[in-house]
Amino acid sequence: MAKKTPNQVRSTMAQQSKIEQLMNKVPKGEGPILYDKTNYILMAVGVIMIIVGFLLMSGGTSQDPNVFDTSEIYSTRRITIAPIVILLGFIVEIIAVLKRPSVRVS
Repeated sequence: MAKKTPNQVRSTMAQQSKIEQLMNKVPKGEGPILYDKTNYILMAVGVIMIIVGFLLMSGGTSQDPNVFDTSEIYSTRRITIAPIVILLGFIVEIIAVLKRPSVRVS
């Protein structure tokens, strides 16, 4: 391995000190709280609503695979209710992300 010249050692030490200075500026667990318990509860409710919506949209098997039953495929549950539940789930997710926490740390 080649020896470093004194100038290279100084520049390396200067770079390390700059990195240390930057690292000291980064707060370590002392920032504002982004989410609290209500945010996480709302996020969970939103995910559950989205999953329920997709389950409503999916369907069971038909009695006869050779027959195309339009009343089963195009039912109100699959065409109307399921997409509304999914959209409501996404709205709850947006609210959960944008809601400010009730406790503020200054």
